[in-house]
Amino acid sequence: MEQTQAVPESVAASHPIRIPAFRAYLIVRFATVVAQQGMVLIIAWQAYNIARLSMGTAAAAAQLGFIGLIQFVALFVTTPVSGLAADRYNRRHISMIALASQLSAAMVLTVASYEGWMNLPLIFAIAAQLGVTRAFQGPAMGSITANIVPAALLPRAFALSSIAWQSGTIIGPAIVGYAYALQPHYAYGASALLFLIGLAGMASVGHVRQAAPDRTRHPLRQIIDGLSYVKRNRLVQATITLDLFAVLLAGTTALLPIYARDILHVGSRGLGHLAAAPGIGAAVMAFFFSFFPMKRDVGVKMLASVVIFGLATIAFGATAFLPAGIQMPVALGAMVIWGSADMVSVFIRQSLLQLHTPDEMRGRVGAVSQLTVSASNELGEAESGFVAALIGPVTAVILGGFGAILVTLIWARLYPELRLARSFDPPPNNGKEAQPS
Repeated sequence: MEQTQAVPESVAASHPIRIPAFRAYLIVRFATVVAQQGMVLIIAWQAYNIARLSMGTAAAAAQLGFIGLIQFVALFVTTPVSGLAADRYNRRHISMIALASQLSAAMVLTVASYEGWMNLPLIFAIAAQLGVTRAFQGPAMGSITANIVPAALLPRAFALSSIAWQSGTIIGPAIVGYAYALQPHYAYGASALLFLIGLAGMASVGHVRQAAPDRTRHPLRQIIDGLSYVKRNRLVQATITLDLFAVLLAGTTALLPIYARDILHVGSRGLGHLAAAPGIGAAVMAFFFSFFPMKRDVGVKMLASVVIFGLATIAFGATAFLPAGIQMPVALGAMVIWGSADMVSVFIRQSLLQLHTPDEMRGRVGAVSQLTVSASNELGEAESGFVAALIGPVTAVILGGFGAILVTLIWARLYPELRLARSFDPPPNNGKEAQPS
């Protein structure tokens, strides 16, 4: 593997979209997210419907929690190895293997739906497979951007990558929701086709330049090095953990099937609209950042975005108390704001992580970040499902929003480094010598 750690100046351009490898990467991101978001949404919808018929509403909500818990446990177990793999081996090859695994899962679900043997054990097994797959895909694919785009263009590249991601979250649930309304196996078949497109796109990215791995140190020691770096760099630590606890408490996606069916009464098509709404807000915000990247007071803006995220969660939860005629419009508006605020937080976190982490450690640090993101998403979905089963979905959502706001206030106090962060400028030596806390 080549020693070069940065993109050669010869490919530097005024905008990352001018770089062919990055254009191919955007196609991969978009196709993969459309497939992932659509497939995961329909898995949750089918699991809830299957469980609701045999167990009742409260127990069915708990099944949604189990899906999130299974994915998190699978990802948790494999994350230390996946981060090291992204630093020691070809990141493009790892990404391709992960995409192939998801393609196989989509094909199995297509056949199961077509032939009528879809059941909860199969759904749980696929959830575990997706958790392991994403554990390897996240650090590898997430680190590729910094290997194919010059550092000066990375904030814009992250914004464009987020546009591809968020556009996928808009289109994926909507397309798959409509496809499911026609035939369930159409939804999974569409996901399989998109994973195949993503696999072909990743193959066309070409050679990815990344730092030569240090093979003189024991792999276990290298895993510990990644964790130690996050512990030493308090700014990186703050951005990772703030997202963890805020989304852990205020995540609402696991409860969308309950809201769509039993509270808002909008069915599978309405579920697609609700799931797509955050992506609309996030895509608009990411599009703005791709032309006008954030440059000042990034820490304060991240804190403010998480507060708005919590307020939007409260507003969404409170739609249960509104007249039926305005419930859905208010719910959609709240989720659009929810997605916009989340995009600001994600943009700042990604930029700080990539620019403050040396390339030879990006896989391991990315794995730590992915683990916390998964904890906030999958484990948050489990928490939401279990809490909803105990105290009801409406109370669970509203209390989660207040919890996110409280966490933000605490983090502003515990981590002044975040509150005082003025720009994305990396520290000396690209963060290789993080200051101890």
